[in-house]
Amino acid sequence: MGDKSATRDERIAEIAKGQHGLVTHRQLVALGFSSNGIAKRARTGRLHRLHRGVYAVGCVGSSIEQRWMAAVLALGKGAVLSHASAAALWGLLRPIDGPVDVSVPTQNGRRRRRGIRIHRCASLTVGKGDGKAPYSPYWREKRLAPSVTRRAGIPVTSVPRTLADLRGAVAPRLHRRAIRQAEIAGFALGPQIQGDRTRSDVERDFLRLCRRYGLPAPEVNMRIGRWTVDFVWRDRRLAVETDSFHYHRGSVAFEDDHQRDLDLRARGFDVRHFTERQLYERPAQVAEDLREALGAAS
Repeated sequence: MGDKSATRDERIAEIAKGQHGLVTHRQLVALGFSSNGIAKRARTGRLHRLHRGVYAVGCVGSSIEQRWMAAVLALGKGAVLSHASAAALWGLLRPIDGPVDVSVPTQNGRRRRRGIRIHRCASLTVGKGDGKAPYSPYWREKRLAPSVTRRAGIPVTSVPRTLADLRGAVAPRLHRRAIRQAEIAGFALGPQIQGDRTRSDVERDFLRLCRRYGLPAPEVNMRIGRWTVDFVWRDRRLAVETDSFHYHRGSVAFEDDHQRDLDLRARGFDVRHFTERQLYERPAQVAEDLREALGAAS
């Protein structure tokens, strides 16, 4: 009997290892546990209930990944992390307090789960993933169009699908930030998402200023030598840096900014700096300065 119990404990540990320390009621039953046996393990602290049918093995971890995985397992077959929670898993946004976003490919089932925000979408399909499939009878890979994949072993909407889902679900500035982070990370955005390569709201405001005043569109965040330059008109030999206190404070940033300017001037570029406040309070003056610089360089 002891050997049999030890073997089952080893199987539980194996399953939990691939699911961020979690096991489901259905998996325990598949290993031969009765409902009474599962309840006994919960009473003695060997299992800790996180959601109905989902348990942490041994002790409850503190990782956000365990919380995400628990929410996905709680909603059963085909459930995937999505929306803001998926954006956080992909590193596109910081984790947002509140319920975990989970999408399910059905219109049936429970409408509410504590700590979970349920999104229902019949069009969810399963992609190839990262090769770390969770040990779960709920998850059956179909290898269809990649609107769903896996990251860190957690079923999750793909980056393009996540960005599409975020539109209207979070504040516009957060949606823009997620797109920028996806571009910086080198993720494919998909045909429905148009990125502009900006890395901050002040950079996006500079592009908006150029369009508003009819200025030629610059290249955005391009490499010149060893530096990434905010905006550049190569044919006009003009480079622009948009400075904000948040991104340009500190002695290291101060020295780097000045060394970059020296290197760009050595390559024949005129370098202009505009502050966040100038863009907001004196846009016409900034536009006129740019127009003169572009005209003088032509």
